[in-house]
Amino acid sequence: MKSLYLKFVVITIGIMIFSSMSAFLISNAYYQQNLKLQNDQKITKMAHSIARYTAMHADVNLNEYLGNISAIGYQIYLVDSSGEGSFFGSPFRDKSLSVSTKEYVLKGNVFHGISQFPQKTFVTGFFANELKNTIGVPLTHSGVNYALFVRPDIKLLFNEMHLLFAWMLFFTIILSIVIVLVSAKYLVKPISKLTTATKSLSNGDFNVELDITRHDELGELSHSFLRMARRLEQMEDMRKEFISNISHDIQSPLSNIKGYTNLLENKSVSAEERDRYFSIINGEIRRLSTLTKQLLLLATLDSNEDILKKRHYNVGQQIKELLRNYQWLINEKNIMLSYTLPDIEINGDPSLLNTVWDNLLTNAIKYNKNGGSIDISIEEKGEILVVTFEDTGIGLNKTEIERIFDRFYRADTSRARTMEGTGLGLSIVWTVVKLHDGHVKVNSTAKEGSTFIIELPIK
Repeated sequence: MKSLYLKFVVITIGIMIFSSMSAFLISNAYYQQNLKLQNDQKITKMAHSIARYTAMHADVNLNEYLGNISAIGYQIYLVDSSGEGSFFGSPFRDKSLSVSTKEYVLKGNVFHGISQFPQKTFVTGFFANELKNTIGVPLTHSGVNYALFVRPDIKLLFNEMHLLFAWMLFFTIILSIVIVLVSAKYLVKPISKLTTATKSLSNGDFNVELDITRHDELGELSHSFLRMARRLEQMEDMRKEFISNISHDIQSPLSNIKGYTNLLENKSVSAEERDRYFSIINGEIRRLSTLTKQLLLLATLDSNEDILKKRHYNVGQQIKELLRNYQWLINEKNIMLSYTLPDIEINGDPSLLNTVWDNLLTNAIKYNKNGGSIDISIEEKGEILVVTFEDTGIGLNKTEIERIFDRFYRADTSRARTMEGTGLGLSIVWTVVKLHDGHVKVNSTAKEGSTFIIELPIK
């Protein structure tokens, strides 16, 4: 994660440098195209003003006057027709100026040294303290012709500003780097925690803590990661419970089969007891067969969603046929059966949906009380088919309802063996309904009964 931190810092500082260089180039282009000409015109106007004043006031001491002008912020160079020159104000760093330029101004022309200063220079050309970076105008005083070269004394005018801007630039760079370092650490720290949490998950430790108080993308990522961790923990618990349950559910009938087989080897066992042992062994074999079939069905449903073989068929007729098959068991428990099963067609897998109705009906019979009732209905609501199984059985409490669709979960483990339950039926119901893009709802009250509502799209 240090590499990510370093990359973030380097990229951010790189962006700052690139932005600064781009801003400098843009500023330079603006200076060359606009400010340079404006500055040239402004200094030219000032130079003409000096030349007019000296021409109109022949009694003025020219040297004193130009000395006073230079004192308020200008650098001045005055040259006469013989080539003799005088400097006023701060000295020029570069005093070179061609003879032709001097003669050009002495002949009455204006020299625009500022606007003609080389274009290849950057905006710093404004600060170039060179004699050729001046404005030259003709000046006449007491009948003598001169060439006057003027430019602002930048050092005098902006010396304090230079220092101010230098310190501002220095502190801006330092503070920017510090802020980048701190902000990068602030941004990368949650990712480092996520990496640590991921390693903990890979080692089987699901008790991870993350900062979920943030309200940005990293906060949302932390929320999602914690939800994933909790879900993985639940899945791990379910896996362990699954292994424990399936081991028990396979070992228990095998132990019974082995035990009763040993008893059958005893020749003193009566024919009546022998028949009872055979009946128990057959029951345990059926239990194992049912368990393996349900496990195989669940594995098939989990591994391949293309298992669905949908077609249009009559759901009402399918459930009626199922009821006829279980009529003997319903009569045996003296259960009152009522149903409303109109002819409604649905686009679904008849085999898998028949497994759903079979599991719900057998549960309603199995966990019902003698003399109880079962009511089954189907209803078409717009584009949805609603199938309801309602019984007056033992019911479920709130905790049991939350886990009723978990594999191998049994609401009453003490009765599971006597009722040959596998704990897989409702898990199959939930999986098949979800594969049909449907929903399962459960309303139940302990000791009063349960209602299972299946909603399936008709088309």
